[in-house]
Amino acid sequence: MDKYVFHDMTLTWLNGGITSLDGGAMFGVVPKPLWLRKYPANEANQIELSTEPILVQFGGKNYVIDTGVGHGKLNEKQLRNFGVTEEGDIEGSLAQLGLTTADIDGVLCTHLHFDHAGGLTHYEGETLVSTFPKATIYVSQKEWDEMRNPNIRSKNTYWKENWEPVQAQVVTFDERLEVVPGIEMIHTGGHSDGHAIIKLTQQQEVLIHMADIMPTHAHQNPLWVMAYDDYPMTSVFTKEKLMAEAYENGYRFIFYHDAYFRMMQWGQDGKTVIDSLPRTKPVAVPLT
Repeated sequence: MDKYVFHDMTLTWLNGGITSLDGGAMFGVVPKPLWLRKYPANEANQIELSTEPILVQFGGKNYVIDTGVGHGKLNEKQLRNFGVTEEGDIEGSLAQLGLTTADIDGVLCTHLHFDHAGGLTHYEGETLVSTFPKATIYVSQKEWDEMRNPNIRSKNTYWKENWEPVQAQVVTFDERLEVVPGIEMIHTGGHSDGHAIIKLTQQQEVLIHMADIMPTHAHQNPLWVMAYDDYPMTSVFTKEKLMAEAYENGYRFIFYHDAYFRMMQWGQDGKTVIDSLPRTKPVAVPLT
């Protein structure tokens, strides 16, 4: 498992599964000859996307950012359509660290699409139960509302199997939430109406987790947003503002979906890569 030590915080990427989605959908209106220079595709035009939760250990507590696709919850059609080549094994990842899911104090949900919320629950026999029974689950109020009452578009990704068993554990927020000093959730909208990003701050340095408004390093350009975004112009304007702030202040970006990098930092020019952390897990199509 890949780790990154950020002063008093330790980040570890857990096994939450792998999807392979259409490259055109992932890069929206961007022509393939452009995005292919930054992120390779297979013969079916699919790009590999990790769905790997980030364990943040800080202040004697254990927090998880998102939860992967889950395990044993997708049928054959869903596995095929979402290009799932590997399901999640959060329990196994935590066991390697001497932890169990009962040791997780908080789950920080950037949003609740299936590839981020699938690991919130699991089957015990025929019954769905909470994967993290002692955790507080944080999510924006707008996202929580839509999860429970999806529209004709969002019902394809907001599933009752992922929220009904955990509803008593959920704590919502409107625009900002300081989970603890140094861990902040900020509502952005864009990818979904309730989408949020996460800022981790230590000694005046910042790691920023843009979630699905910047799912990979190749989505750095503010105009490169996904066809999956419900409100693409909100994504564009939000990214433009946040990227300018990040460049000026030397933020590092951490990723949930990137198959090639866990973390990346650009210089003030927004072009020069001055620090990065490669993902060590082998990929089907290498980055060239």
